[in-house]
Parts: sequence; C-alpha cells; structure tokens
Amino acid sequence: MESNSTASSRFALSAEEYRQFHQQGYFGPFDVYEPEEMRSLWKRERLRLMDRSNAAYQDDEASSGNTNISNYDRHLDSSFLADHICRPEIVERVSGVLGRDVLCWRTEFFPKYPGDEGTDWHQADTFANASGTPQIVWSGDEAVHFGGTLTVWTAFTEANEDTGCLQFIPGSHETMVYDETKKMHYDPNRINATTKEGVRRGFFGYDYRDLQVDPDFVPDESKAVSMVMRPGQAIMFWSTLMHASLPHNGITDQMRMGFAARYVPTSVKVYPDTDEIIEYGGRVSLEKFGSVLVSGQNDYPFNRMATETLTGHPFPAR
Repeated sequence: MESNSTASSRFALSAEEYRQFHQQGYFGPFDVYEPEEMRSLWKRERLRLMDRSNAAYQDDEASSGNTNISNYDRHLDSSFLADHICRPEIVERVSGVLGRDVLCWRTEFFPKYPGDEGTDWHQADTFANASGTPQIVWSGDEAVHFGGTLTVWTAFTEANEDTGCLQFIPGSHETMVYDETKKMHYDPNRINATTKEGVRRGFFGYDYRDLQVDPDFVPDESKAVSMVMRPGQAIMFWSTLMHASLPHNGITDQMRMGFAARYVPTSVKVYPDTDEIIEYGGRVSLEKFGSVLVSGQNDYPFNRMATETLTGHPFPAR
C-alpha cells in the first residue's frame, strides 16, 4: 500500500522513509519538541497532572489508582496533552500511513522509576490481551492489510538503556505470535518480581507468555534494537511490532516518562459493544470517554467522540 502523504505536508514521510517503516514496523526517533522545551513543559505539566479531579477515570474506580488504567487518556482533561496528540509533527506522519481520516483513541503514560522492571516482549492487535475483549476492531478489507494501532511514543524525559528505553525487534509486525483471545491472570505480586532470559521483565501484573501460540517461543533478543531518545523525541510504530522495555537500573535517580498516543482510521470500531474497561485489577466506566478526530473527517456513527476536553479546552481543528 502506498503512502498517503501529500507534497504540502511538512512532516510527512518521504517515499524511502515510508518503505523503511513498512519493512521495519517503526519510524524514528524524530523531534516533536526541543529537549529544553520538553524539560520545561514536563516540569510544569507534571505538577498540573497531579490534579486528577477532572480525569476521565477516577482513582476509586481503578482500584485506588494502583493499576495502569489510572494512566489512560489524560488528554481528555489536560490541555497540554490535548494539543500534543494533534501536533502536526505527529499527525502528518500518522496520516501518511493510515490515510487522511484519523482518530486518537487512547493515550497512556508509561513511567519507570529507579529499580522498576522492564516490560515483557509483547504485541497488541485488538488490545484484548488483558480483558479478553477486543478494544479496537478493523473493518472489511482494511483488516486484511492492517491490524493493531499506530502508536506514537514520546519521551518526556531521557529514555536510554539506563533508564529503561523501548526495544524493538525490527520486521516482527507481520506475524502475531500471541493469541489475544487467551486469558492472562492478573497478580500484582508479580510486579518487579520476575526475571526472563536474564532480564527483569513483567507486564504490570500479568505474564505475557500466557498468550503465546507456541508455549516454547522465546523472542530472539539478539535482534533487538534499543530506542534511545532525548526529551521531546518520539517514535512511531505498529503495536503488532514485537516491543519491550529495559529495566531502570537505578544508576540515575531520574525517572523515565513516556507518553503513548494510539491512532487508527475513523473506520475502526473503538470499544465496540462495551461501556467499561476491565483490566489490571480495575474497572472503569467509559461514560466520559471519547475518541478524538485529529485529521480529516469522521463519516462513521459508531464511535464515541470528544470535541473538547473535560475542562472545556477544544481539540485543535484538523
């Protein structure tokens, strides 16, 4: 499939970049902010985000804030994050792959503190991995060519091999080696308690190996590439790409913070036939949830949509 980039796009992938993205499953890192700009923004916004009074999912729903659900969708109450997911440095590259009409359906913070374990090698297609229920469903012929979501992971702080940067296995996005219809058992006692292939890795209280199609499968870490990123840089990748993160080795006392925005075409069904998210030991209502149109137009009636944040800040028109 050819790139949908246009000549007027400042940040669109070139034909060669698009070819490499299709081959490797990722593109980047690329600059979204200057490092000092990001450091200043994060110093300010980190304090603001401590106020969760307008967050879409409240702590009392998400098991007192002890699950990953508490880190979901803060773009729905933060004007900074609302603007971030619509930045042309991101959206023009995403729409060059997905087409003109694009939604951001989820965002997530991924903090890693000194001593935290790395994240398991994993792939995500329908995002049914934790609940057993598909959270995104591609339709018709699109499902033959695509699957998963296009994730743009932005480093809000330094992300390197000491602080626990992302790792990818290039080209692994074409074949799913996990069955997301299987069930994983959530056990918070697993967190920071497991070593796999000599590396401390886990999956937020789950063991991703429970989903392997082949129980004996072991990711080939000799092919892994570490994604070292400065504050303000981002990387775009298919969620079906085999990816993981290294542990934070504690050499520095600085946390690593990544922010992932997830994009799909408007034709993809988001949270179909459900009114809540159930995973990571928590359960939250989707009453305040809405996908955000970041490019083009939405001609489909089936998805909940948000046109402004829960505090009244409009999402930038596209």
